[in-house]
Amino acid sequence: MEGFLAALVLSFGVIFVAELGDKSQLMALAFATRFKPVPVLIGITVATTVVHLASVAIGAGLGSVLPTDWISLIAGVAFLGFAAWTLRGDTLTEAERRKAEKATRSAIVTVGVAFFLAELGDKTMLATITLATQHGWVATWIGSTVGMVAADALAILVGRLLGRRLPEKVIQYGAAALFAISGLWLVLEAVVKLT
Repeated sequence: MEGFLAALVLSFGVIFVAELGDKSQLMALAFATRFKPVPVLIGITVATTVVHLASVAIGAGLGSVLPTDWISLIAGVAFLGFAAWTLRGDTLTEAERRKAEKATRSAIVTVGVAFFLAELGDKTMLATITLATQHGWVATWIGSTVGMVAADALAILVGRLLGRRLPEKVIQYGAAALFAISGLWLVLEAVVKLT
């Protein structure tokens, strides 16, 4: 149970941080200006559940065939890459913003499809794969899904309260720093085990 809880908390924290300032979080803000928050959150939850299930399946498969010391090293390097990616930042293109604002179909379906497509190959999907290579897939799946939905719900709430003015640079730098620290920790841990 300790391993499950640790994987759950770790996955929640990593994905929550990864989602801060991410393109899909910006999409959540845009959808919240057009639709009520509950259908937006339902659409996000459904899409995230499906994408992260595929992610943990890939990660668990890789974790079963690769040596764990090398997985730690690869995960650490990946997290350093996520830090750089986070510093680069994400923005919505004008076409993506218009699509989010002018959607006319059911809010749940519109948001779900948009989030599903946006998450394919995104850093949160890749981070979930990375986490699943080392931790239980069920805990990683639940933690990563809840972490992403919580970050998007926070964005919707804060965006509505603050008139869509989030301190993006502070969030961006903080998330990048947490990824860098995690990445360095994993790399150092792997190097110690490999030497």
